[in-house]
Amino acid sequence: MRQYPPEKYRNIGIIAHIDAGKTTVSERVLFYTGISHKIGEVHEGEAVMDWMEQERERGITITAAATNCFWTPVRLLSRAADENERQKIRSEKEHRINVIDTPGHVDFTVEVERSLRVLDGGVVVFDGVAGVEPQSETVWHQADKYKVPRMCFINKLDRMGASFENSFRSIYERLTPNAVAIQLPIGLEANFEGVVDLIERKAYYFEGERGEKVLEKEIPENLASDAEKYRAKLVEKISEFNEDLLSKYLNGEEISIDELRAGLRSATLKNQLVPVLCGSALKNKAVQLLLDAVLDYLPSPMDLIELKPIKGIDPKSGAEIIRNPSDSEPLTALAFKIATDPFVGSLTYFRVYSGVLKKGTYVLNSSKNDQERIGRIVRMHANKREEVDEMYAGDLGAIVGLKNTSTGDTLCDPTSPIILDKITFPEPVISVRIEPKTKADQEKMGIALRKLSDEDPTFRVSGDMETGETIISGMGELHLDILVDRMKREFGVEANVGRPQVAYKETIKGEAEAEGKYIRQSGGRGQYGHVWLRAKSLERGKGFVFVNQIKGGVIPQEFIPAVEKGVKEALDKGVVAGYTLTDIEVTLYDGSYHDVDSSEIAFKIAASMALSEAARRAKAVLLEPIMKVQVIVPPEFFGDASGDLNSRRGKIENMSDRANMKVIDSKVPLAEMFGYATKLRSITQGRGSFPPMELSHYEEVPNNITQQIIEGKK
Repeated sequence: MRQYPPEKYRNIGIIAHIDAGKTTVSERVLFYTGISHKIGEVHEGEAVMDWMEQERERGITITAAATNCFWTPVRLLSRAADENERQKIRSEKEHRINVIDTPGHVDFTVEVERSLRVLDGGVVVFDGVAGVEPQSETVWHQADKYKVPRMCFINKLDRMGASFENSFRSIYERLTPNAVAIQLPIGLEANFEGVVDLIERKAYYFEGERGEKVLEKEIPENLASDAEKYRAKLVEKISEFNEDLLSKYLNGEEISIDELRAGLRSATLKNQLVPVLCGSALKNKAVQLLLDAVLDYLPSPMDLIELKPIKGIDPKSGAEIIRNPSDSEPLTALAFKIATDPFVGSLTYFRVYSGVLKKGTYVLNSSKNDQERIGRIVRMHANKREEVDEMYAGDLGAIVGLKNTSTGDTLCDPTSPIILDKITFPEPVISVRIEPKTKADQEKMGIALRKLSDEDPTFRVSGDMETGETIISGMGELHLDILVDRMKREFGVEANVGRPQVAYKETIKGEAEAEGKYIRQSGGRGQYGHVWLRAKSLERGKGFVFVNQIKGGVIPQEFIPAVEKGVKEALDKGVVAGYTLTDIEVTLYDGSYHDVDSSEIAFKIAASMALSEAARRAKAVLLEPIMKVQVIVPPEFFGDASGDLNSRRGKIENMSDRANMKVIDSKVPLAEMFGYATKLRSITQGRGSFPPMELSHYEEVPNNITQQIIEGKK
């Protein structure tokens, strides 16, 4: 039986830049909700949500960890007269919260992408000293892409140099002008004591060994005027998006706390406003109020009916289908992650959007038109599992042992098929050659690489046809380091890894046509394939489009797929330096065939020849990944750091101050960034730093550099 109705569910993600304190926030959530009885600290390698060995060794989150917990608003419980009243409040107000703690390092951005696809709301955590950082912007834009309502939590206000005002301003200026403060800190740095709730006009302090006791008091006198100033702004902002409240506001009438809370919830759900809270997770201050705000302002699955209807297409007719988050509707679920568990094998993480998923039943994988049997269903608590018999609309869980389901596939009722939107992932930007150390490792390496690439859509495995070597590609050096380390620990594969190489791409700048004719006659049946192709450049990021304009059976329909396959093979080989051709439209518009000698292989070869020639004529060029690089240095090393970035073909876009440091925002080709960490330490006497780079865009490589790449010098 269902324990909680869908309106008492909250499916949220904790997202942020690396080291903003996401996992520490998640650990406090687990502690205050009673899921764990000991607080696991990231810096001690004991965080529950960072369960992988590599995460605990490095102190960073690598894989998104899911868990679920239960929460009743602490402000209501703290006002209860006795235990009987508290029990009554719990039975009426308790909610189930499904939490996903995501990585902050840009190399593992795939985990954020697929988590946001299935979550209803997000808590974006910021470092109270640094404010908005590069990856903060990336995760924010990812949340924009999926229209995820969110709230902000300015963390680490106990740190030296912390500033709520500066951090709030950076959110307002760099992310959204719709940010509204609903809390203010009481003190800062070592004097940080608690928070002021602007809606309630109350101050909250946190006592006890782990801040578990929440005390409600009056706002300190020295903060009263600031609190009223911020509250006036908050009331004005909320009123803008609600006609009834606006009328009251303009007439000078008092707006009640309940009306303000309802108005803010409505505006937050529609992405019109973003509430901003504050605290210090490490010092156990204000996380309970953050949980209250999750219940107050972030959506339940029922809110999706109006905000973000669950839309899919009928695989047979192509018609649009809308499903509601109800147990009585046909089953609709999305597989958003595949993981290999050392104890149970393959785990498929899923979100149920409608209907009920039951153990022992058969479901349709509509993306692959294949039936799967549901053996075991588990609720995940990081790396621990709780077996259940069924899951309902709004639930997140995992299925053990599905055979043919991959990330982004739709699982549904076989009698009511539907296909939900796929999840799109960024392309890899870096590659390395890898070879097994021994003959025994050879076979094991193939199995390990296949399982790891099934788990991670941004990890690609390919072969170099000329050398016979295996090439692995990913989002960055750390990404590939972790995967090679996992091969060794989880699959027992020892491997030699080459030097990192940039994952260049190729494209064309113009438009051209070319003929491809493949004729072979060597006794018996011959081979005949003949095509005319037109290649045209597309906007950056559009990928590959194939257009069939054959009319009148000039080429029989059964050979068209072979032509497209030949074109794709030629795209993979490239024409400039052997890198994949992209952002290109290829049109098949003419050709001829032979009644006896024509075959699929002949048309495939002819198409490959024609595409290679057309791409050359259309001015094929090399593209390189350009990275967003932020460098933080003491003022005395500013000139040296700027000069070094310029020497790396970098373009400096912005310079700013952060506390007593200078911040340089720039865009630099990835090829020039290998070894940069060592050089930066050298020129700044070890005092400079740069957060993980992230991909900005692809750009044409200058001619002189192109020549060096072709000659193998880079």
